Amino acid sequence: MKALFIGLGSIGQRHLRNLATLDPDIDLMAVRSIRTAPTLSSTNQVIEGVSIKDQYQITEFEDLDLALSHKPDMVFITNPTSMHVEVAREALKSGAYIFMEKPISHNNEGIKELLELESSFGREKICVGYQFRFNPALKFLEETLKNKVVGNVVSAQLINGEYMPGWHPYEDYRDSYAARQELGGGALVTQIHDFDYAIWLFGSPSAIFAVGGKLSNLEIDVEDSVQVLMKCKGIPINIQLDYLQWPPRRDIFITGDKGSIHCNLSSMEVVVNQREGQKIDTQTFPNFNRNDLFLDEVENFLAFVNGQEAPKVNLKEGVASLHIALAAKKSMESGVVQYFEPRSVE
Repeated sequence: MKALFIGLGSIGQRHLRNLATLDPDIDLMAVRSIRTAPTLSSTNQVIEGVSIKDQYQITEFEDLDLALSHKPDMVFITNPTSMHVEVAREALKSGAYIFMEKPISHNNEGIKELLELESSFGREKICVGYQFRFNPALKFLEETLKNKVVGNVVSAQLINGEYMPGWHPYEDYRDSYAARQELGGGALVTQIHDFDYAIWLFGSPSAIFAVGGKLSNLEIDVEDSVQVLMKCKGIPINIQLDYLQWPPRRDIFITGDKGSIHCNLSSMEVVVNQREGQKIDTQTFPNFNRNDLFLDEVENFLAFVNGQEAPKVNLKEGVASLHIALAAKKSMESGVVQYFEPRSVE
Protein backbone atom coordinates (compact mmCIF):
# COMPACT_ATOMS: atom_id res chain seq x y z
CA MET A 1 0.00 0.00 0.00
CA LYS A 2 1.03 3.61 -0.58
CA ALA A 3 0.58 6.51 1.85
CA LEU A 4 1.04 10.14 0.86
CA PHE A 5 1.70 12.86 3.44
CA ILE A 6 0.87 16.52 2.84
CA GLY A 7 2.78 18.42 5.51
CA LEU A 8 5.57 17.05 7.70
CA GLY A 9 5.66 19.27 10.75
CA SER A 10 5.45 17.75 14.22
CA ILE A 11 2.01 16.14 13.81
CA GLY A 12 2.77 14.93 10.28
CA GLN A 13 5.98 13.26 11.45
CA ARG A 14 4.18 11.72 14.43
CA HIS A 15 1.58 10.12 12.16
CA LEU A 16 4.31 9.03 9.76
CA ARG A 17 6.30 7.31 12.56
CA ASN A 18 3.19 5.60 13.89
CA LEU A 19 2.10 4.45 10.44
CA ALA A 20 5.55 2.95 9.79
CA THR A 21 5.36 1.20 13.17
CA LEU A 22 1.94 -0.30 12.43
CA ASP A 23 2.77 -1.24 8.81
CA PRO A 24 6.54 -1.41 8.13
CA ASP A 25 5.93 -2.45 4.52
CA ILE A 26 3.94 0.60 3.53
CA ASP A 27 5.36 2.79 0.74
CA LEU A 28 5.78 6.31 2.15
CA MET A 29 5.53 9.45 0.00
CA ALA A 30 5.30 13.15 0.77
CA VAL A 31 4.62 16.46 -0.97
CA ARG A 32 7.26 18.91 0.24
CA SER A 33 7.56 22.16 -1.66
CA ILE A 34 9.38 23.75 1.30
CA ARG A 35 11.95 21.56 3.03
CA THR A 36 12.73 23.62 6.13
CA ALA A 37 11.05 21.52 8.82
CA PRO A 38 13.49 19.85 11.24
CA THR A 39 13.61 16.09 11.67
CA LEU A 40 11.95 15.29 15.01
CA SER A 41 12.18 12.39 17.43
CA SER A 42 9.19 10.78 19.13
CA THR A 43 9.64 13.30 21.97
CA ASN A 44 9.73 16.25 19.54
CA GLN A 45 13.48 16.73 19.93
CA VAL A 46 15.37 17.88 16.84
CA ILE A 47 17.54 15.17 15.26
CA GLU A 48 20.56 16.98 13.90
CA GLY A 49 22.27 16.02 10.65
CA VAL A 50 19.50 13.80 9.30
CA SER A 51 16.92 14.85 6.72
CA ILE A 52 13.26 13.86 7.03
CA LYS A 53 13.62 12.05 3.70
CA ASP A 54 16.51 9.89 4.94
CA GLN A 55 15.07 9.39 8.44
CA TYR A 56 11.82 7.91 7.15
CA GLN A 57 12.89 6.63 3.71
CA ILE A 58 10.20 8.57 1.87
CA THR A 59 9.78 9.49 -1.78
CA GLU A 60 9.39 13.26 -2.09
CA PHE A 61 7.38 15.31 -4.60
CA GLU A 62 7.13 19.06 -5.01
CA ASP A 63 3.77 18.89 -6.80
CA LEU A 64 0.49 17.47 -5.44
CA ASP A 65 -0.85 16.40 -8.83
CA LEU A 66 2.34 14.48 -9.60
CA ALA A 67 2.21 12.75 -6.22
CA LEU A 68 -1.46 11.81 -6.70
CA SER A 69 -0.65 10.38 -10.14
CA HIS A 70 1.24 7.64 -8.26
CA LYS A 71 -2.14 6.47 -6.90
CA PRO A 72 -1.70 6.51 -3.11
CA ASP A 73 -4.18 4.35 -1.22
CA MET A 74 -4.35 6.90 1.57
CA VAL A 75 -3.49 10.57 2.05
CA PHE A 76 -2.61 12.20 5.38
CA ILE A 77 -3.47 15.91 5.37
CA THR A 78 -1.30 17.48 8.06
CA ASN A 79 -0.46 20.87 6.54
CA PRO A 80 -1.71 24.24 7.92
CA THR A 81 -5.45 24.41 8.61
CA SER A 82 -6.24 26.95 5.87
CA MET A 83 -5.00 24.48 3.22
CA HIS A 84 -6.87 21.36 4.37
CA VAL A 85 -10.04 21.52 2.28
CA GLU A 86 -8.40 22.27 -1.06
CA VAL A 87 -5.94 19.39 -0.65
CA ALA A 88 -8.66 17.04 0.62
CA ARG A 89 -10.80 17.75 -2.44
CA GLU A 90 -7.99 16.90 -4.88
CA ALA A 91 -6.92 13.83 -2.92
CA LEU A 92 -10.50 12.58 -2.71
CA LYS A 93 -10.92 12.96 -6.48
CA SER A 94 -7.99 10.55 -6.90
CA GLY A 95 -9.99 7.90 -5.02
CA ALA A 96 -7.71 7.78 -1.97
CA TYR A 97 -8.90 7.45 1.61
CA ILE A 98 -8.21 10.63 3.59
CA PHE A 99 -6.90 11.15 7.10
CA MET A 100 -7.62 14.81 7.78
CA GLU A 101 -6.05 16.50 10.78
CA LYS A 102 -8.29 18.61 12.96
CA PRO A 103 -9.65 21.16 12.47
CA ILE A 104 -10.85 20.34 8.98
CA SER A 105 -10.75 24.07 8.12
CA HIS A 106 -10.90 27.58 9.57
CA ASN A 107 -14.04 28.62 7.67
CA ASN A 108 -16.96 27.15 5.72
CA GLU A 109 -15.50 27.61 2.24
CA GLY A 110 -15.60 24.37 0.28
CA ILE A 111 -17.11 22.32 3.11
CA LYS A 112 -20.45 21.64 1.38
CA GLU A 113 -18.65 20.61 -1.82
CA LEU A 114 -16.34 18.28 0.11
CA LEU A 115 -19.32 16.58 1.77
CA GLU A 116 -21.02 16.17 -1.60
CA LEU A 117 -17.85 14.78 -3.18
CA GLU A 118 -17.46 12.19 -0.43
CA SER A 119 -21.15 11.28 -0.74
CA SER A 120 -20.68 10.61 -4.47
CA PHE A 121 -18.58 7.55 -3.58
CA GLY A 122 -21.53 5.97 -1.78
CA ARG A 123 -19.41 5.34 1.32
CA GLU A 124 -17.29 7.21 3.81
CA LYS A 125 -13.80 8.11 2.63
CA ILE A 126 -12.58 10.64 5.22
CA CYS A 127 -11.43 10.16 8.81
CA VAL A 128 -10.80 13.24 10.98
CA GLY A 129 -7.95 13.23 13.52
CA TYR A 130 -9.51 13.73 16.94
CA GLN A 131 -7.23 11.56 19.05
CA PHE A 132 -8.97 12.40 22.34
CA ARG A 133 -11.79 10.06 21.30
CA PHE A 134 -9.31 7.28 22.20
CA ASN A 135 -8.37 8.74 25.59
CA PRO A 136 -9.07 6.16 28.35
CA ALA A 137 -9.95 8.84 30.91
CA LEU A 138 -12.58 10.29 28.56
CA LYS A 139 -13.91 6.81 27.78
CA PHE A 140 -14.26 6.20 31.53
CA LEU A 141 -15.95 9.59 31.92
CA GLU A 142 -18.41 8.81 29.12
CA GLU A 143 -19.33 5.48 30.76
CA THR A 144 -19.70 7.17 34.16
CA LEU A 145 -22.11 9.73 32.69
CA LYS A 146 -24.01 7.06 30.76
CA ASN A 147 -24.53 5.09 33.99
CA LYS A 148 -25.70 8.26 35.79
CA VAL A 149 -23.27 7.68 38.65
CA VAL A 150 -23.65 11.37 39.63
CA GLY A 151 -27.24 11.59 38.42
CA ASN A 152 -28.30 13.97 35.69
CA VAL A 153 -25.73 16.50 34.53
CA VAL A 154 -26.70 20.07 35.41
CA SER A 155 -23.53 21.91 34.33
CA ALA A 156 -19.99 21.39 33.07
CA GLN A 157 -16.80 23.39 32.68
CA LEU A 158 -13.98 22.49 30.28
CA ILE A 159 -10.58 24.19 30.54
CA ASN A 160 -7.81 23.92 27.95
CA GLY A 161 -4.84 26.27 28.24
CA GLU A 162 -1.13 26.13 27.47
CA TYR A 163 1.47 28.86 26.96
CA MET A 164 2.01 28.96 23.21
CA PRO A 165 5.77 29.70 23.12
CA GLY A 166 6.30 26.41 24.97
CA TRP A 167 4.43 24.23 22.46
CA HIS A 168 7.33 23.63 20.07
CA PRO A 169 10.60 24.92 21.57
CA TYR A 170 12.43 24.17 18.31
CA GLU A 171 10.48 26.84 16.38
CA ASP A 172 9.47 30.47 16.77
CA TYR A 173 5.86 30.40 17.97
CA ARG A 174 5.09 33.48 15.84
CA ASP A 175 5.62 31.40 12.69
CA SER A 176 3.29 28.55 13.66
CA TYR A 177 -0.06 28.09 11.93
CA ALA A 178 -1.83 28.43 15.30
CA ALA A 179 -0.52 32.00 15.64
CA ARG A 180 -1.41 33.27 12.20
CA GLN A 181 -4.81 34.20 10.83
CA GLU A 182 -3.76 33.56 7.23
CA LEU A 183 -2.94 29.93 8.10
CA GLY A 184 -6.18 29.30 9.99
CA GLY A 185 -4.94 29.84 13.54
CA GLY A 186 -6.64 31.04 16.71
CA ALA A 187 -7.60 29.36 19.99
CA LEU A 188 -11.15 28.53 18.85
CA VAL A 189 -10.13 26.35 15.92
CA THR A 190 -6.69 25.22 17.07
CA GLN A 191 -8.04 23.95 20.41
CA ILE A 192 -11.15 22.50 18.80
CA HIS A 193 -10.79 19.15 20.60
CA ASP A 194 -12.87 20.53 23.47
CA PHE A 195 -15.81 21.22 21.17
CA ASP A 196 -15.53 17.70 19.76
CA TYR A 197 -15.62 15.92 23.09
CA ALA A 198 -18.24 18.34 24.45
CA ILE A 199 -20.57 17.11 21.67
CA TRP A 200 -19.54 13.51 22.42
CA LEU A 201 -20.25 13.82 26.15
CA PHE A 202 -23.14 16.31 26.35
CA GLY A 203 -24.78 16.50 22.92
CA SER A 204 -24.98 19.22 20.28
CA PRO A 205 -25.51 22.85 21.34
CA SER A 206 -28.56 24.91 20.48
CA ALA A 207 -27.05 28.27 21.49
CA ILE A 208 -23.52 29.65 21.83
CA PHE A 209 -22.13 32.85 23.33
CA ALA A 210 -18.44 33.74 23.49
CA VAL A 211 -16.28 36.50 24.95
CA GLY A 212 -12.56 36.93 24.29
CA GLY A 213 -10.04 37.92 21.68
CA LYS A 214 -6.38 38.86 21.39
CA LEU A 215 -5.92 39.79 25.06
CA SER A 216 -2.25 39.14 25.85
CA ASN A 217 1.10 40.48 24.69
CA LEU A 218 1.83 37.43 22.55
CA GLU A 219 3.02 38.50 19.09
CA ILE A 220 0.18 36.88 17.16
CA ASP A 221 -2.80 38.15 15.15
CA VAL A 222 -5.49 35.72 16.39
CA GLU A 223 -7.55 35.26 19.55
CA ASP A 224 -5.53 33.87 22.48
CA SER A 225 -8.16 33.68 25.24
CA VAL A 226 -11.87 32.88 24.91
CA GLN A 227 -14.72 31.85 27.20
CA VAL A 228 -17.54 30.00 25.44
CA LEU A 229 -20.93 29.27 26.98
CA MET A 230 -23.00 26.63 25.19
CA LYS A 231 -26.51 25.36 25.85
CA CYS A 232 -26.57 21.60 25.26
CA LYS A 233 -29.94 19.93 25.86
CA GLY A 234 -30.74 22.75 28.27
CA ILE A 235 -27.47 22.30 30.20
CA PRO A 236 -24.90 25.13 30.48
CA ILE A 237 -21.47 24.01 29.24
CA ASN A 238 -18.63 26.50 29.73
CA ILE A 239 -15.41 26.10 27.73
CA GLN A 240 -12.25 28.11 28.39
CA LEU A 241 -9.58 28.07 25.67
CA ASP A 242 -6.30 29.97 25.81
CA TYR A 243 -2.69 30.14 24.67
CA LEU A 244 -1.49 31.43 28.04
CA GLN A 245 -1.67 29.05 30.99
CA TRP A 246 1.47 27.63 32.55
CA PRO A 247 1.70 24.92 33.61
CA PRO A 248 -0.67 23.55 30.96
CA ARG A 249 -4.21 22.67 32.01
CA ARG A 250 -6.80 20.37 30.49
CA ASP A 251 -9.66 19.73 32.90
CA ILE A 252 -13.34 18.83 32.87
CA PHE A 253 -15.55 19.64 35.88
CA ILE A 254 -19.06 18.17 35.86
CA THR A 255 -21.84 18.79 38.35
CA GLY A 256 -24.70 16.31 38.57
CA ASP A 257 -27.77 16.33 40.77
CA LYS A 258 -26.24 13.48 42.82
CA GLY A 259 -22.55 14.36 42.81
CA SER A 260 -19.66 15.74 40.80
CA ILE A 261 -16.71 14.66 38.63
CA HIS A 262 -13.28 16.14 38.01
CA CYS A 263 -11.45 14.73 35.00
CA ASN A 264 -7.84 15.93 34.85
CA LEU A 265 -6.49 15.10 31.39
CA SER A 266 -3.00 16.34 32.30
CA SER A 267 -2.52 13.94 35.23
CA MET A 268 -4.92 11.36 33.76
CA GLU A 269 -7.01 11.14 36.92
CA VAL A 270 -10.80 11.07 37.25
CA VAL A 271 -12.32 11.76 40.67
CA VAL A 272 -16.01 10.90 41.15
CA ASN A 273 -17.81 12.31 44.21
CA GLN A 274 -21.22 10.92 45.14
CA ARG A 275 -23.20 12.78 47.79
CA GLU A 276 -25.16 9.68 48.77
CA GLY A 277 -22.94 7.80 51.19
CA GLN A 278 -20.21 10.45 50.82
CA LYS A 279 -18.50 8.10 48.36
CA ILE A 280 -15.36 9.18 46.51
CA ASP A 281 -13.84 7.07 43.73
CA THR A 282 -10.58 7.85 41.95
CA GLN A 283 -9.65 6.30 38.62
CA THR A 284 -6.07 6.59 37.37
CA PHE A 285 -4.32 5.36 34.24
CA PRO A 286 -0.69 4.64 35.26
CA ASN A 287 0.23 2.97 31.97
CA PHE A 288 -1.01 5.83 29.82
CA ASN A 289 1.32 6.96 27.05
CA ARG A 290 0.21 10.04 25.10
CA ASN A 291 1.44 8.62 21.81
CA ASP A 292 -0.96 5.68 22.24
CA LEU A 293 -3.80 8.06 21.33
CA PHE A 294 -2.15 8.79 17.99
CA LEU A 295 -1.28 5.13 17.43
CA ASP A 296 -4.88 4.15 18.10
CA GLU A 297 -6.31 6.69 15.68
CA VAL A 298 -3.91 5.65 12.88
CA GLU A 299 -4.75 2.00 13.62
CA ASN A 300 -8.44 2.88 13.31
CA PHE A 301 -7.71 4.67 10.02
CA LEU A 302 -5.87 1.64 8.62
CA ALA A 303 -8.79 -0.60 9.61
CA PHE A 304 -11.13 1.91 7.93
CA VAL A 305 -9.07 1.81 4.72
CA ASN A 306 -9.16 -2.00 4.81
CA GLY A 307 -12.94 -2.08 5.29
CA GLN A 308 -12.75 -3.46 8.83
CA GLU A 309 -13.94 -0.48 10.90
CA ALA A 310 -15.79 2.80 10.55
CA PRO A 311 -13.77 5.95 11.19
CA LYS A 312 -13.91 6.97 14.86
CA VAL A 313 -14.67 10.53 13.68
CA ASN A 314 -16.12 10.96 10.20
CA LEU A 315 -16.31 14.07 8.03
CA LYS A 316 -19.81 15.05 9.20
CA GLU A 317 -18.65 14.99 12.82
CA GLY A 318 -15.60 17.05 11.87
CA VAL A 319 -17.94 19.57 10.23
CA ALA A 320 -20.12 19.68 13.37
CA SER A 321 -17.22 20.67 15.65
CA LEU A 322 -15.98 23.21 13.07
CA HIS A 323 -19.41 24.84 12.94
CA ILE A 324 -19.42 25.18 16.73
CA ALA A 325 -15.99 26.84 16.66
CA LEU A 326 -17.10 29.21 13.89
CA ALA A 327 -20.34 30.05 15.70
CA ALA A 328 -18.31 30.83 18.83
CA LYS A 329 -15.99 33.05 16.79
CA LYS A 330 -18.95 34.90 15.26
CA SER A 331 -20.40 35.44 18.72
CA MET A 332 -17.04 36.64 20.09
CA GLU A 333 -16.72 39.18 17.28
CA SER A 334 -20.34 40.37 17.28
CA GLY A 335 -21.30 40.09 20.95
CA VAL A 336 -24.47 38.26 19.90
CA VAL A 337 -25.72 34.81 20.89
CA GLN A 338 -25.59 32.36 17.99
CA TYR A 339 -28.52 29.98 17.73
CA PHE A 340 -27.08 26.89 16.25
CA GLU A 341 -28.22 24.02 14.05
CA PRO A 342 -25.28 21.59 14.15
CA ARG A 343 -26.33 19.58 11.10
CA SER A 344 -26.63 22.56 8.76
CA VAL A 345 -23.97 23.35 6.18
CA GLU A 346 -23.77 26.91 4.87
